[in-house]
Amino acid sequence: MIVLYEDNHILIVNKAAGEIVQPDKTGDPALEDTVKVWLKEKYNKPGNVFLGVTHRLDRPVSGLVIFAKTSKVLPRLNAMFQEGSIHKTYWAVVQKTPPNQEGTLEGFLWRNERQNKSYMVTAEKPGAKRAELHYRWLGSSDRYHLLEVDLKTGRHHQIRCQLANLGCPIKGDLKYGAPRSNPDASISLHARHIWFEHPVSGIRVDVTAPVPEMDPIWAYFGKNF
Repeated sequence: MIVLYEDNHILIVNKAAGEIVQPDKTGDPALEDTVKVWLKEKYNKPGNVFLGVTHRLDRPVSGLVIFAKTSKVLPRLNAMFQEGSIHKTYWAVVQKTPPNQEGTLEGFLWRNERQNKSYMVTAEKPGAKRAELHYRWLGSSDRYHLLEVDLKTGRHHQIRCQLANLGCPIKGDLKYGAPRSNPDASISLHARHIWFEHPVSGIRVDVTAPVPEMDPIWAYFGKNF
Protein backbone atom coordinates (compact mmCIF):
# COMPACT_ATOMS: atom_id res chain seq x y z
CA MET A 1 0.00 0.00 0.00
CA ILE A 2 1.31 3.43 -0.98
CA VAL A 3 -0.52 6.59 0.12
CA LEU A 4 -0.74 9.07 -2.76
CA TYR A 5 -3.13 11.67 -1.32
CA GLU A 6 -4.44 12.53 2.14
CA ASP A 7 -6.37 15.37 3.72
CA ASN A 8 -8.75 15.60 6.70
CA HIS A 9 -11.52 13.75 4.88
CA ILE A 10 -10.05 11.61 2.09
CA LEU A 11 -7.27 9.09 1.64
CA ILE A 12 -6.21 7.73 -1.76
CA VAL A 13 -3.85 4.76 -1.99
CA ASN A 14 -2.17 2.74 -4.72
CA LYS A 15 -3.39 -0.84 -4.26
CA ALA A 16 -1.10 -3.70 -5.21
CA ALA A 17 -2.44 -6.46 -7.44
CA GLY A 18 -3.50 -9.39 -5.26
CA GLU A 19 -4.80 -7.28 -2.38
CA ILE A 20 -8.49 -7.43 -1.52
CA VAL A 21 -10.11 -4.09 -0.69
CA GLN A 22 -12.47 -5.45 1.99
CA PRO A 23 -12.41 -8.65 4.06
CA ASP A 24 -14.00 -11.63 2.34
CA LYS A 25 -14.51 -15.36 2.87
CA THR A 26 -10.85 -16.09 2.12
CA GLY A 27 -9.80 -14.49 5.40
CA ASP A 28 -6.81 -12.89 3.68
CA PRO A 29 -5.56 -9.50 4.93
CA ALA A 30 -7.61 -6.68 3.43
CA LEU A 31 -6.49 -3.24 2.32
CA GLU A 32 -9.22 -1.66 4.45
CA ASP A 33 -7.70 -3.15 7.61
CA THR A 34 -4.16 -2.23 6.55
CA VAL A 35 -5.20 1.40 6.09
CA LYS A 36 -6.95 1.46 9.47
CA VAL A 37 -3.79 0.24 11.19
CA TRP A 38 -1.73 2.82 9.29
CA LEU A 39 -4.04 5.65 10.38
CA LYS A 40 -4.14 4.44 13.97
CA GLU A 41 -0.35 4.36 14.17
CA LYS A 42 0.24 7.61 12.28
CA TYR A 43 -2.14 9.65 14.45
CA ASN A 44 -1.72 7.61 17.65
CA LYS A 45 -5.47 7.06 17.91
CA PRO A 46 -6.52 5.24 21.09
CA GLY A 47 -9.87 3.89 19.84
CA ASN A 48 -11.34 2.53 16.65
CA VAL A 49 -10.50 4.27 13.39
CA PHE A 50 -13.31 5.30 11.04
CA LEU A 51 -12.72 4.36 7.42
CA GLY A 52 -15.35 4.26 4.70
CA VAL A 53 -14.95 2.16 1.56
CA THR A 54 -16.32 4.13 -1.39
CA HIS A 55 -15.57 1.71 -4.25
CA ARG A 56 -13.64 -1.47 -5.00
CA LEU A 57 -11.05 -2.85 -7.38
CA ASP A 58 -10.96 -6.50 -8.36
CA ARG A 59 -8.32 -8.44 -6.46
CA PRO A 60 -5.97 -8.99 -9.45
CA VAL A 61 -6.17 -5.29 -10.46
CA SER A 62 -3.75 -2.62 -9.19
CA GLY A 63 -4.16 1.10 -8.78
CA LEU A 64 -6.12 3.86 -7.10
CA VAL A 65 -8.60 3.28 -4.29
CA ILE A 66 -10.38 6.14 -2.48
CA PHE A 67 -11.29 5.87 1.20
CA ALA A 68 -13.38 8.26 3.30
CA LYS A 69 -11.75 9.24 6.60
CA THR A 70 -14.90 10.87 8.01
CA SER A 71 -18.57 9.95 8.20
CA LYS A 72 -19.33 13.41 6.82
CA VAL A 73 -17.68 12.79 3.47
CA LEU A 74 -18.57 9.10 2.95
CA PRO A 75 -22.15 9.61 1.69
CA ARG A 76 -20.98 12.52 -0.47
CA LEU A 77 -18.32 10.39 -2.15
CA ASN A 78 -20.81 7.55 -2.59
CA ALA A 79 -23.23 9.95 -4.29
CA MET A 80 -20.46 11.28 -6.53
CA PHE A 81 -19.59 7.77 -7.68
CA GLN A 82 -23.26 7.10 -8.38
CA GLU A 83 -23.69 10.26 -10.46
CA GLY A 84 -20.39 9.86 -12.31
CA SER A 85 -18.68 13.01 -11.07
CA ILE A 86 -15.61 11.04 -9.96
CA HIS A 87 -13.65 10.37 -13.15
CA LYS A 88 -11.46 7.27 -13.48
CA THR A 89 -8.99 6.32 -16.17
CA TYR A 90 -7.42 2.87 -16.43
CA TRP A 91 -4.43 1.46 -18.27
CA ALA A 92 -4.81 -2.00 -19.78
CA VAL A 93 -2.11 -4.13 -21.41
CA VAL A 94 -3.45 -6.35 -24.21
CA GLN A 95 -1.79 -8.74 -26.63
CA LYS A 96 -3.90 -7.88 -29.68
CA THR A 97 -4.36 -4.45 -31.18
CA PRO A 98 -7.95 -3.16 -31.27
CA PRO A 99 -9.61 -2.70 -34.67
CA ASN A 100 -9.43 1.08 -34.23
CA GLN A 101 -6.91 3.19 -32.34
CA GLU A 102 -9.76 4.87 -30.48
CA GLY A 103 -13.39 4.04 -29.93
CA THR A 104 -16.42 3.80 -27.68
CA LEU A 105 -17.77 0.44 -26.57
CA GLU A 106 -21.44 0.25 -25.64
CA GLY A 107 -23.61 -2.71 -24.76
CA PHE A 108 -25.31 -4.58 -21.96
CA LEU A 109 -23.62 -6.69 -19.30
CA TRP A 110 -25.13 -9.48 -17.25
CA ARG A 111 -23.40 -10.84 -14.17
CA ASN A 112 -23.38 -14.56 -13.43
CA GLU A 113 -23.09 -14.58 -9.63
CA ARG A 114 -22.17 -18.26 -9.42
CA GLN A 115 -19.26 -17.88 -11.87
CA ASN A 116 -18.37 -14.34 -10.72
CA LYS A 117 -18.19 -13.40 -14.38
CA SER A 118 -19.95 -10.93 -16.67
CA TYR A 119 -21.25 -11.53 -20.18
CA MET A 120 -22.28 -9.29 -23.05
CA VAL A 121 -26.02 -9.79 -23.59
CA THR A 122 -29.02 -8.13 -25.22
CA ALA A 123 -30.93 -5.40 -23.44
CA GLU A 124 -33.91 -7.74 -23.03
CA LYS A 125 -32.14 -10.17 -20.71
CA PRO A 126 -33.36 -9.79 -17.11
CA GLY A 127 -30.66 -8.18 -14.99
CA ALA A 128 -28.78 -6.71 -17.96
CA LYS A 129 -27.15 -3.35 -17.29
CA ARG A 130 -25.96 -0.80 -19.83
CA ALA A 131 -22.18 -0.45 -20.03
CA GLU A 132 -20.10 2.17 -21.81
CA LEU A 133 -16.41 2.95 -21.99
CA HIS A 134 -14.03 4.82 -24.27
CA TYR A 135 -10.62 3.39 -25.15
CA ARG A 136 -7.55 4.86 -26.80
CA TRP A 137 -4.38 3.15 -27.98
CA LEU A 138 -1.33 4.78 -26.38
CA GLY A 139 1.54 2.70 -27.73
CA SER A 140 3.12 -0.71 -28.09
CA SER A 141 6.11 -2.77 -27.03
CA ASP A 142 7.40 -5.62 -29.17
CA ARG A 143 4.56 -7.94 -28.03
CA TYR A 144 1.98 -5.94 -26.11
CA HIS A 145 -0.19 -2.87 -26.51
CA LEU A 146 -1.21 -0.22 -23.99
CA LEU A 147 -4.80 1.05 -23.95
CA GLU A 148 -6.17 3.93 -21.93
CA VAL A 149 -9.74 3.31 -20.81
CA ASP A 150 -12.17 5.96 -19.63
CA LEU A 151 -15.11 4.39 -17.81
CA LYS A 152 -18.51 5.95 -18.44
CA THR A 153 -20.36 3.39 -16.31
CA GLY A 154 -19.13 1.19 -13.49
CA ARG A 155 -20.27 -2.40 -14.01
CA HIS A 156 -18.96 -5.70 -12.68
CA HIS A 157 -15.78 -6.66 -14.61
CA GLN A 158 -16.79 -4.10 -17.24
CA ILE A 159 -13.37 -3.33 -18.72
CA ARG A 160 -12.34 -6.98 -18.65
CA CYS A 161 -15.51 -8.14 -20.38
CA GLN A 162 -15.83 -5.38 -22.97
CA LEU A 163 -12.18 -5.51 -24.06
CA ALA A 164 -12.42 -9.30 -24.35
CA ASN A 165 -15.54 -8.89 -26.47
CA LEU A 166 -13.54 -6.53 -28.69
CA GLY A 167 -11.00 -9.32 -29.21
CA CYS A 168 -8.46 -7.76 -26.85
CA PRO A 169 -8.48 -9.67 -23.54
CA ILE A 170 -6.27 -8.15 -20.87
CA LYS A 171 -2.88 -9.79 -20.37
CA GLY A 172 -3.11 -12.47 -17.69
CA ASP A 173 -6.91 -12.48 -17.52
CA LEU A 174 -7.67 -16.18 -18.04
CA LYS A 175 -11.31 -15.68 -17.03
CA TYR A 176 -11.87 -13.47 -20.08
CA GLY A 177 -9.81 -15.25 -22.67
CA ALA A 178 -6.13 -14.45 -22.11
CA PRO A 179 -3.97 -17.40 -23.28
CA ARG A 180 -1.86 -17.54 -20.10
CA SER A 181 -1.78 -16.17 -16.58
CA ASN A 182 0.68 -13.65 -15.15
CA PRO A 183 3.29 -15.14 -12.79
CA ASP A 184 1.86 -13.28 -9.78
CA ALA A 185 -1.78 -14.09 -10.67
CA SER A 186 -2.46 -10.42 -11.44
CA ILE A 187 -4.11 -9.13 -14.57
CA SER A 188 -2.51 -6.22 -16.42
CA LEU A 189 -5.18 -3.66 -15.56
CA HIS A 190 -4.26 -0.59 -13.52
CA ALA A 191 -6.49 2.16 -12.12
CA ARG A 192 -4.16 4.89 -13.32
CA HIS A 193 -5.76 8.30 -12.86
CA ILE A 194 -8.62 9.80 -10.87
CA TRP A 195 -9.92 13.35 -10.60
CA PHE A 196 -12.90 15.05 -8.98
CA GLU A 197 -14.03 18.15 -7.12
CA HIS A 198 -13.47 17.72 -3.40
CA PRO A 199 -16.91 17.36 -1.76
CA VAL A 200 -15.93 19.57 1.19
CA SER A 201 -13.33 22.08 0.00
CA GLY A 202 -14.36 22.26 -3.65
CA ILE A 203 -10.75 22.05 -4.85
CA ARG A 204 -9.82 19.72 -7.70
CA VAL A 205 -8.25 16.47 -6.55
CA ASP A 206 -6.11 14.93 -9.30
CA VAL A 207 -4.07 11.79 -8.57
CA THR A 208 -2.07 9.45 -10.81
CA ALA A 209 -0.88 6.04 -9.60
CA PRO A 210 2.57 4.76 -10.65
CA VAL A 211 2.41 1.43 -12.45
CA PRO A 212 3.73 -1.78 -10.82
CA GLU A 213 7.37 -1.32 -11.81
CA MET A 214 8.49 -4.77 -10.62
CA ASP A 215 6.73 -6.06 -13.72
CA PRO A 216 9.04 -5.40 -16.72
CA ILE A 217 6.16 -4.81 -19.14
CA TRP A 218 4.51 -2.29 -16.82
CA ALA A 219 7.91 -0.71 -16.22
CA TYR A 220 8.38 -0.26 -19.97
CA PHE A 221 5.00 1.39 -20.46
CA GLY A 222 5.35 3.50 -17.32
CA LYS A 223 8.68 4.84 -18.54
CA ASN A 224 7.68 5.47 -22.15
CA PHE A 225 4.09 6.59 -21.92
